[in-house]
Amino acid sequence: MDKLNFLEVIAAIAVFVSLLLAVFLLTVKTERKLENRLFAAFLIINAIDISGLFMHLFTDSYNLKAFKISAYLLVMPLFYLYVNAVCYSDFTLKRKHLLHLIPFIVANLILVPRLFMAEGAAKELFFKDMWHSPEMFFYQAIAELQYFFYIVGIFLILKKYKKIYLENYTDPNTLSYKWLSQLTKIFLFIHLCIIIKNIVRYTQDRDLFIWLNIVAGTVFLLTACWFILKALNHPELFRRIDSTLQPTENFVETPKTENKTDDTKNFQIEQLRNFMVEKEPFLEPSLTIQELANQVKIPVRDLSVLINQHINQHFFDFVNEYRIKKAMTILKDPTKRELTVLEILYEVGFNSKSSFHTSFKKYTNQTPTEFRNN
Repeated sequence: MDKLNFLEVIAAIAVFVSLLLAVFLLTVKTERKLENRLFAAFLIINAIDISGLFMHLFTDSYNLKAFKISAYLLVMPLFYLYVNAVCYSDFTLKRKHLLHLIPFIVANLILVPRLFMAEGAAKELFFKDMWHSPEMFFYQAIAELQYFFYIVGIFLILKKYKKIYLENYTDPNTLSYKWLSQLTKIFLFIHLCIIIKNIVRYTQDRDLFIWLNIVAGTVFLLTACWFILKALNHPELFRRIDSTLQPTENFVETPKTENKTDDTKNFQIEQLRNFMVEKEPFLEPSLTIQELANQVKIPVRDLSVLINQHINQHFFDFVNEYRIKKAMTILKDPTKRELTVLEILYEVGFNSKSSFHTSFKKYTNQTPTEFRNN
């Protein structure tokens, strides 16, 4: 099997896996229909794009091949909307999101005169030397500018998501941020391969051009398989946040809170710490800052500022500190030697072994087992 045939096989498998996963996402019963539909559309458009590597085996339609090329301009808008749908529980599609179609529409419009409206030999001649035409240079410029703005936008969303999550939630499940970050970085790598491939296209190095296609196709195939494994192992992968929440650094203290003396703030901090020790609200794994605010009877905005700006900790770290202290007490209690580390982490409010070990080592510079044995 030569390199070209190997490339066609890789592309065919990638298309099959992508379409299979898209069908699953569209048919599975879930409350998260929007994000599933957006990712299914993302996979379908990618499958259409990859199918160009073997499309010549089934059809000679120049219009279909041109649509395949322009459809790539839908990939990043769909992924951007998908990231929003995963991160924000109140995200919905609105008419304004149709603006994301503009690059796709423009790309097709510039192809109308010399491709879609052309016939016979004129269309064949254009397609033969298409990648050297002004239209395709313009298309590639649009594609790269679009990709740059969307990839920056996605990383900004993820950065804000992580910050808000740490300031408002304590459930030690940041898989959504880590997973989406990993996925975005993988697609960034694939795009870098595509950029290099497009540069090599204008050289005489056909072997390198084919190998770059193989690398990009293989990485995409492995990513689709990885997504399936993630979905199977973590069916509740994501915890979304309310898009109306803002990082505490964006809060402007009201005149009422500005006028509070240091003594008042210190009193509130002491009151909060006493409440955490006496009532142990941190034992609830899914404790949020809103729930804690209701319990201590402090407005959620004031409590957020108090913890994040005056105690100088994320809400996530603030609560986990009490969980770790509770775990340390249990680990040193000779009457509870029969309890395993797994049982202890659940008892103190964690629901993830890896998160517990990470937080424990961050706080004590030891693993739970080392702490118990010492």
